[in-house]
Amino acid sequence: MKILMIGAGGTIGKIVTAALKGHEVITVGRNTGAIIADISSETALESLFKRVSDVDAIICAAGDSITDNLSAMDKAQFMVGIQQKLWPQINLVLSGMKYLKDNGSITLISGKMGEFPAKGSSGKAFVNGAINSFVMAAAQEMPRGIRLNGISPSKVSDISGDELTAAYIKCLETAINGEIIRVGYHKQ
Repeated sequence: MKILMIGAGGTIGKIVTAALKGHEVITVGRNTGAIIADISSETALESLFKRVSDVDAIICAAGDSITDNLSAMDKAQFMVGIQQKLWPQINLVLSGMKYLKDNGSITLISGKMGEFPAKGSSGKAFVNGAINSFVMAAAQEMPRGIRLNGISPSKVSDISGDELTAAYIKCLETAINGEIIRVGYHKQ
C-alpha cells in the first residue's frame, strides 16, 4: 500500500510510520520528511499532491492548537487551532480525495479534549470536536468508495504504541467509514 504520512516527524507520526514498514510510506512534514510541506498552506498542499498522487491512503498526524485558561485566550490563540489543525485537515480531505485511488482511505487526527475537555483546554477542545464532526459528516459524501475516519488519542504518554498503531491499521485495512477511533480513553 502506498501511504502518504503527514506529520511523520512528530511523536505520533514516528510511532505510526515505524509500524507501517511493510508499506511504501512517503513521509511529509513541515520541517522533516521525504517531502517538506506545510499543509496549512493550500498552495503547498496542491504542490504536494502534484508531486505524489495515486496513493492508497493519507494519514494526518499533524496539527497545532493552544492550551491555556479561557481568560488568557484571545482570537489569535483560538485561530492557531483553526489555521494549524482544523482547516489544514479539511483542506487535506478536499484536495486529497482528488488524488487518492478509488477505495482509498484518509485518516485525520483530533484528540480526547474534543469529547472530554479539561479546565484550560478550550483551545484544543473546540478544534478536536470540530474535526470529529467533520469526519462523521464528510465521510457520508466521499466519492469513489474513499473512506474517511479519525483517530482521537488521549495524552500520548498515556497510550501504548501497540494501541495507537492498531487504531491506524484499523483505519487502513478495514471497511470502517465515518468513525472516530478513541485511543487511550480508558485511562481517565
